[in-house]
This record gives sequence, structure tokens and C-alpha cells, in this order.
Amino acid sequence: MSAAQRLHAARAWVDGRMQADVLIEIGADGYISHIAAGQACPAGAEALSGVLLPGVVNAHSHAFQRAFAGLAERREAAADDFWSWRDRMYGVALRLSPEQLRVIATQLYSELLAGGYTEVCEFHYLHHREDGQPYEDELAMAWALAQAAQDVGLRLTLLPVLYAHAGFAQPQLRPDQRRFATDAAWVWRACQRINAARLPGVRAGVALHSLRAAHEADIRALQALVGDADVPIHIHVAEQQQEVRDCLAATGRRPLEELCRYGLDARWQLVHATHSTPAEIEAVARSGAGVVICPSTEGNLGDGLADLNGWLAAGVPMSIGSDSHVSRDLVEELRWLEYGQRLGLQRRCVAAQPPQHASTGERLFEAALRGGAAAARVPLAGLQVGARADLRQLHTQLPGLADVHARPDAAWMDGLLFSAPLGAAAAARTMVGGRWLAPQPVPEAWPELMRQLWAIPAISGS
Repeated sequence: MSAAQRLHAARAWVDGRMQADVLIEIGADGYISHIAAGQACPAGAEALSGVLLPGVVNAHSHAFQRAFAGLAERREAAADDFWSWRDRMYGVALRLSPEQLRVIATQLYSELLAGGYTEVCEFHYLHHREDGQPYEDELAMAWALAQAAQDVGLRLTLLPVLYAHAGFAQPQLRPDQRRFATDAAWVWRACQRINAARLPGVRAGVALHSLRAAHEADIRALQALVGDADVPIHIHVAEQQQEVRDCLAATGRRPLEELCRYGLDARWQLVHATHSTPAEIEAVARSGAGVVICPSTEGNLGDGLADLNGWLAAGVPMSIGSDSHVSRDLVEELRWLEYGQRLGLQRRCVAAQPPQHASTGERLFEAALRGGAAAARVPLAGLQVGARADLRQLHTQLPGLADVHARPDAAWMDGLLFSAPLGAAAAARTMVGGRWLAPQPVPEAWPELMRQLWAIPAISGS
């Protein structure tokens, strides 16, 4: 519990726009109890210079892959694609212990806080020992992630993953996927145990790796166990064209079309959903499910470009994930989400929707804010009464943000997303649950762990 407090922001992002002289009252429970713009700073309130922004949920993370970021940018063969990247990524996944995972996650979660996120949805499938056998506590890896999040102060939604098959026609996993093996009962038990532990700032939902890794019987079994429980349900879908072809061959349907057969609802979050048709988008919109786009990872892996306009026009909740963590910066993700569309369509201001949403930056930020809350099953997003006091104070007098500070309110978010230097927004103070967080030092074991990983011949190229 934090003490009740009052903050007065010179400028703050409230109700989808920048407003001046905003008074915020936060209860001892860490939730906003009152907010009003156009207020003088009262005695006893903490006066905040710069700009106050709400924290955003990072809706898709594989924490262990932070240790692999930058290790797959050499090409020794004639071609390189998602599948060859995946094989090299397994070289890291097969080597990590719970203690090492905690080091990696601590470093990552500190970076995500600096990058504008106050909660992360952890799509967690690295479960077992190096030989595939369970730990004495089968959730040892999950507890390592939870401890890292608590050490840093980041909120965590853990999503234990159902991972049972190597492909649409495969009855089991490959040997190099042995650490991932689970079934519906394992995943639901993990979700229940994590939630029963009631760790501060840590909650759990469930996930299915993909249609190729969770077949119809697996999906139906997990749906039966989850029932009507109000937990998030995430799945990778339609990320790669090869996945689309394989799904067509196995089922006669494209991945999104196939997934919609299972009866989606607002708990479901479709990660990537890169390769879609208008009919599939319409079906997802009717279901109430959301999509999670991961621009930097999708660009790094050559996945393709999602139909951003199609998803937004259909009213589908859209959130942002950093996935493999080649970027940990919300501004960079939103910038490249828009720039990818501009390059593909040869148009500008693609996400804007005049006259209601003439500002590209405002529409993207609001989509990420509200879609992220939906992805984590958080009932309220942003700076409003009843919402969690998860926020960031940007010191706009610093180099790189001074001109953004000078912009009129109507152009402020466009200035941040499309003109500020990447990383400039890291010059901020972050509050989670009504508590200002202290900056975290780099874990002592992090540099040595990275040196060990760089030494793996299949990854380093040596």
C-alpha cells in the first residue's frame, strides 16, 4: 500500500489529448480517485514539471529472447528467414537456467520501464530443465520471471503456453523444443497456481503457442478448463506466409479463419495476425477479440505488414508488443508501425482518420493504450478515476524533447512519436501503483551471461 497523494501536472495526457494544469489524487490503494484539468496547484500537492503520460501495457514478450537480440544478424547461408532464425534462437533457449532467466528478465523489464511500458504480458513457454524434464517445482522458470518483475517494479501478466506439436501434421515436438512441452492441464494448473500465490503486481492468464503447436483437441481441452474465467487468452497466428500455406493444407482454411471456428471473445488476443483478409478481419471484429502487433520484431524477422487500416477501421482493439526485444521502446514501435505502412502503401499519415482522428500520433498512442489494457484484461486504461496510477513523468526540458515541449497540445503526440530522438522518452520518472520507482542498476551477472551466449558457435558465426 502507498500513502494517498496528490500530483499536479503542468501538462498531462487525459481523455485522449494533452491538457494543462491537471490535478490527480491517488488513493492509498494505488488507484486514481480524482482527476481534473484546469486546476491551480493546491497546497500540499507535488508539482510535476514536464509532461505526464499514462503507462502502456506491452502486450507480447518472450523475456528470454532479450538475451538473443543482436545475435542473429549474420547470414552465412544462401538465405535467411524466420525459420532459420528460430533454429538459432533455440540454441539460447536450450541453455538457460532459472537463475539466468531472472537476470535476463531483470535487465529487460528495467529497459521496458524506461521505454514507456508499466506492464508486460509474458508469453512464457520456456518451462523445463535443459533435458526436458520438469524442475522440482514445475513453475521454477515462471517464478524467476515473477521475481524479476517484482525486483524492478513492473507489473506482469504471466501467460503459460500450451506447446504440444512441432507442426500441423506433427504428433509431438522436435527434440530441440523439449523445454516447451505442455498440455492443457499443465497450462491451466500453472495459471491457477500463479494467481493463487497473489504476488503483488503479478497475475496469470493462458496462451496457446500457435495453431501448428496446439491442435484442435488441445485448444478444445484448454477452453473447457478455462470456461468463463476472466483471464486473458493469447495465441500467435498468421505471422508467416508459410504458416498460412501449411494451415490451408492441413485444414482447408487460413489461420485466422480456422481460429475463429473456436468461438473467440474479448479475452482472446491474436498476436501478429499479419496475413489477413477483409473477411477474417470482419469475423475477428464480431468476436470482440484483439490483435497484438509487434512492429520491430515483425520487421526484424521479415514477417510482413499487418493490415493496420483494416484492423483499426473494424474497431478491433490493437495493442503493441516488443516480442523478441530487438527494441524495448514504445515510441520506436509506434513509429515503425506507421512507417512500415507508409512504405508498403506509399502514402503518409496512414493511421490518421479525419475528421475524428486527424493526428496520426494520437490515434496510435490511444490504440496502444486501450488495446494494451484489453490484452491484459485491465478494466480501465490511462489517467482516469478508477484506473491504476501507472504513469510516467517526461522531463521535456532535456535535449531532444525541448522542442516537443514547445509544441501546441494538438501536435504534442505527433512531435513525440515522429520527431523526438529514440530513447529521449527514457528521461522519465515512472510510477506503478502509486509508487515512484527507483532506477535499477544493470544486474552484475548480465555482461558475463551475454559473453557466454556470444560464444555459442552456431549463433556467433565463429
